[in-house]
Amino acid sequence: MGLLQLLIGAGGIYAAFLYYGSLAEDVLTYKSASGEKFEYPWLLQVLEAAANVLLGFVCMVAFEGTRFGQLSPSGIQVPYLVSGALQVSAKYCTTSAMIAGVSFPVATLAKSSKMVPVMIGSLILGKASYSIREYVHVLLIVGGTAAVSMAGKSKKGESSMVGLAFLCAALACDGIVGGTQKGLKAALKDKGMKERSFEMQFFTNFYMTLTAIVFVFVMGEFTPGVKFLLGNPGIFSDILKFSACSAVGQAFIFYTISTFDPLVCTTVTTTRKVFSVLLSIFTKGHQLNTQGWGGIALACSGILGELEEKYSASKKKAKKDSGEVELEQKPGTKKNH
Repeated sequence: MGLLQLLIGAGGIYAAFLYYGSLAEDVLTYKSASGEKFEYPWLLQVLEAAANVLLGFVCMVAFEGTRFGQLSPSGIQVPYLVSGALQVSAKYCTTSAMIAGVSFPVATLAKSSKMVPVMIGSLILGKASYSIREYVHVLLIVGGTAAVSMAGKSKKGESSMVGLAFLCAALACDGIVGGTQKGLKAALKDKGMKERSFEMQFFTNFYMTLTAIVFVFVMGEFTPGVKFLLGNPGIFSDILKFSACSAVGQAFIFYTISTFDPLVCTTVTTTRKVFSVLLSIFTKGHQLNTQGWGGIALACSGILGELEEKYSASKKKAKKDSGEVELEQKPGTKKNH
């Protein structure tokens, strides 16, 4: 049964997000008959997050139940609000980077460098230290991504400095999200409650939707964006499929986490990014020279190396925990307090 559940979870993640990546690239490189591009990233975030809210709510009611009365505005909702606002801002920046000319492979590889701002913040605050191997992984990913971005032009155009700046902003948002999620876990623990996967999908995307709606009107995207979609039904159809893939993919991610553990899910999602990059290169006409392929190899080796390190650390922790349990159960053994 475990193998079947893994195939369901991994298959759902791969199918949803591989297609999601392909659709995202089609949407963000689309040109109408008049030559106009789709340049409404906040409107795209509204539609994507709203699809996640809908499916998250349905799954929450069906599999977990609701506990709205227990989730106080001050203790629980604020971390959800901050996390949602940061996550949708990160997605907006990534989308804007691609609109500005960054290719999908570069954007995807760069997003795998999200540990960089986390490392920098932790080092500045003096709360963490990292091994040489961890620094090597970061250098491989960052260096490989830089090599790909400077390898020449793809079919869609060269990565612009503005686009790369947006990617840096996206990474900064991703780096802060981790801290807000820890705060959310602590707030739930203080109230004697555990995290619920679909509840998290619902609330996080609910606040992502609200944030995106505010910026759609602040940035003046609503009227021209809706007009563009109505005038180009082909791209509107792609965006609806894109949003549905995002919601289904997240549901399978939460299913995999709840059925197995976060490491299994990380393995699936990390390897999916590698395949998304390769699929984009082979199906979207990106032209890479030797430097570009070398960059791909470097970045992918860094990504997979980081994954292997997490897997090894998890095995060591499980072995250590198992040893401690055996020690506690051994007759005549006294625990030190």
